[in-house]
Amino acid sequence: MADVFNRNYKQYDMWYEKHKFIYLSEIAAAKKAVPKKGKGLEIGVGTGRFAESLGISVGIDPSVKMLEIAKTRGVKTYLGKGENLPFKDSEYDFVLVMITLCFVDNPDQVIKESRRVLKYNGKLIIGIVDRDGHLGKIYQKKKRQKHMFYKEVKFFSTSEVIKLLKKYNFNKITTFQTIFQPLEKIKKIERPIKGFGKGGFVVICGKKT
Repeated sequence: MADVFNRNYKQYDMWYEKHKFIYLSEIAAAKKAVPKKGKGLEIGVGTGRFAESLGISVGIDPSVKMLEIAKTRGVKTYLGKGENLPFKDSEYDFVLVMITLCFVDNPDQVIKESRRVLKYNGKLIIGIVDRDGHLGKIYQKKKRQKHMFYKEVKFFSTSEVIKLLKKYNFNKITTFQTIFQPLEKIKKIERPIKGFGKGGFVVICGKKT
């Protein structure tokens, strides 16, 4: 996947400009879970759009080209994958995995590594396009149509992510959702609400205890 993003990093980054209110709605949902203080890491930081908006100073990604842009947004970048993090145990207050879990080779290992680098009571925050929602159906169609970004991904449902978090002893799980309308109708920032099942985009947060 890194090669795909290296070749198409400009197109990827411009999506956030073209779909400003979708992106800002996702940010609003993430802010419900992301701590206002503390040392944060983003796995799959990409071009740094989420890290910059959420005050996350450190990010890791396998795409060199994406990281070049992330650096311009003030992110300290590391080239690598979430399955093998180059960080000490218990180093971070929170870890963000935003629209990334579907792209990784080994989701279980990413969760295990996230837990390892988190401090006690640290938060793992995962943002997904819910496979079971209206948005998930759109992206599954893109996968079937062999879209360059999505042809090899594995989309998750919110329930599957919650199960994965519990498997690795994350507790006090909370969820927030947004993107309630068809994408073309979103002309302002949508207000996130608790839970899942209505919104196409869901943020799932678990605590290391």
